Amino acid sequence: MMKKLLYTCCALASGVFAHAEVKPLKVLLVIGGCCHDYSKQQFIIAEGMQARVNCEVKIEYSADGSTKPQFAIYQDAGWAKAYDVVIHDECAADVTDQKVIDNIINAHKDGVPAVNLHCAMHSYRKGNFRAPMQPDAPEAAWFNLLGLQSSRHGAQKPIAVAFTDKEHPIVKGMADWTTVNEELYNNVHGIEGNFKTWPTAHPLAEGKQDAGDKPGDNHAVVAWTNEFGAKKTKIFSTTLGHNNDTVADARFLDMVSRGLLWTCGKLDKDGKALPGYEAKKVK
Repeated sequence: MMKKLLYTCCALASGVFAHAEVKPLKVLLVIGGCCHDYSKQQFIIAEGMQARVNCEVKIEYSADGSTKPQFAIYQDAGWAKAYDVVIHDECAADVTDQKVIDNIINAHKDGVPAVNLHCAMHSYRKGNFRAPMQPDAPEAAWFNLLGLQSSRHGAQKPIAVAFTDKEHPIVKGMADWTTVNEELYNNVHGIEGNFKTWPTAHPLAEGKQDAGDKPGDNHAVVAWTNEFGAKKTKIFSTTLGHNNDTVADARFLDMVSRGLLWTCGKLDKDGKALPGYEAKKVK
């Protein structure tokens, strides 16, 4: 069953409202699939974004808990045209339908920004995704959009998050922190000792679990930006966000909301929303 819920800023219990002089950003949150509490996380994310950004979030939710969740919107090549940015929070590891993948990727290649959360990194995979791929490989299309290749995660343990580009607007002024038990996604190209994203990507934060240092494995890039395609569409991704406590953490939501604003060109150099794009509380 598919649910389509539209949240408006003025409808939130927190009392935020859309600015009269600036139209709210139109955000599509696509969420659902295997292994996560998406029935609750859809609301945590939508409300968290609207509490921080002048935006309207439409939720496209699939209650299918398999690795092949179906989203009817992806059958339409123009599925993203009505939105300023799309948040991908699918866990769709076994969706290999080429039409669906092409429709998703082409929308972003045509200029619609994307924010990718957690298991989105392990979705829409084709070919031998466990082996390092080259950006020009046909089966690397989804990793081209993301800007980083990941193939697995280990046990749930706390992740020590350290920001590596402290001057980037998305994370400027944010303090390092340690999560609750979480899944640390590996970096396929970093397993042999060097962190390596796609040439178009830029790391913002690394995460580490346990003692010892195994770059790409127990020590991996967990947040980054990417420029995708000829139009250099802005993409922000983080592999954090498995458990509800992490998704609801203000630090996580702050980072994701800044990433969303950055992809839309609405974030200033100090990490603040441009005038009119910050959510304000009713007095």
